[in-house]
Amino acid sequence: MSMANYELHDRLDRLSSAEADRDVLVTLAVPPEDSIGQARQPVETDYAEASQLDEQSFPKPLTDALETVRSELNDYEEIPENGLAIYAGAPDGDLVTAVFDDLPMAIDESIYEHGNEFDLSPLEDVAEPDSTSGLLVVERGGAALGRLDETGVKPIDTFDSDVPGKSSAGGQSAERFERDRERQKREFFDEVAERAALEFLESDPVDGVLLGGTTGTVEDFREEADLDHRLEDRLVGEFAVEYASEQGLRQLAEKGRSAVDERDRRDAREALEDFFEAVRDDDRAVAYGTDEVDDALEYDAVDTLLLSAALEGQQLRTFGDRATEQGGDTVVVPDDFPDGNRFAEAFDGVGALLRFAID
Repeated sequence: MSMANYELHDRLDRLSSAEADRDVLVTLAVPPEDSIGQARQPVETDYAEASQLDEQSFPKPLTDALETVRSELNDYEEIPENGLAIYAGAPDGDLVTAVFDDLPMAIDESIYEHGNEFDLSPLEDVAEPDSTSGLLVVERGGAALGRLDETGVKPIDTFDSDVPGKSSAGGQSAERFERDRERQKREFFDEVAERAALEFLESDPVDGVLLGGTTGTVEDFREEADLDHRLEDRLVGEFAVEYASEQGLRQLAEKGRSAVDERDRRDAREALEDFFEAVRDDDRAVAYGTDEVDDALEYDAVDTLLLSAALEGQQLRTFGDRATEQGGDTVVVPDDFPDGNRFAEAFDGVGALLRFAID
């Protein structure tokens, strides 16, 4: 997950814990296709009503929250490219305000409400991890390619094969037919593999690949196709899918989501294991803790930066951006498993494998 998305998650986590004893927390979510006038209208109506009613009819904390949302909206002449979300209220007496106007994907529903909690549902899909997976469905009759990212499934192409069905004839003609059929199948598999390499490895490489089809066909494809070794290395899993079509791509994406999540977690575990080994090995250059890693970044010495998901969003963003600027990799480590929690507590959630030692 990118630094920007972790920062977004951090802000949403803070909002999710806010709770009031009355419906005085205001949520406003506006899709990009709405106008700023449409966004302002219900807020202005409620604020005007609040100004004419007493505290019992319209609680002052709600009036203050509406005034805050109203003020934030006045900063915009139009709705930002991917929509706008504003949260305001005083769950514990102190006014909380959060504005989201630079989102990684579009808000798809309009919401305006007062509640005892903030409604975060418009941003839940927006904050999904932003890794990209290649989708490949292979069947004897055809193949389908697509991509799965934070916006959902994007079909690329579907194409039919000329591989005939099995012959019911016997004798030598049947054997010759079967040889031709096997040759055509291998040629088709190689065509699919070549197209997959072009779509998934060239200008916009995918992080992983999900492979779907009937069990027998998928096994044949893995054994017979000349699949690029880089795609082999990125293969997340194989899943039973019935159709080499857009429907099949969506079915593959649904079945493979949990495997993609586990793959992302596995990468973090492996990086963390490597870091722990480096800490124990006197011959390897490593830094940990905020101050040491800050020094290593100053010297452009960071090869792989590890950051705990427990860190503040801004801290994640700052460290991650500095590592990227010097060509280092960044791995965000979840803190919801024992080693991840240990990393957060014992190393301040900040560690780095270095290109060279810093004295």
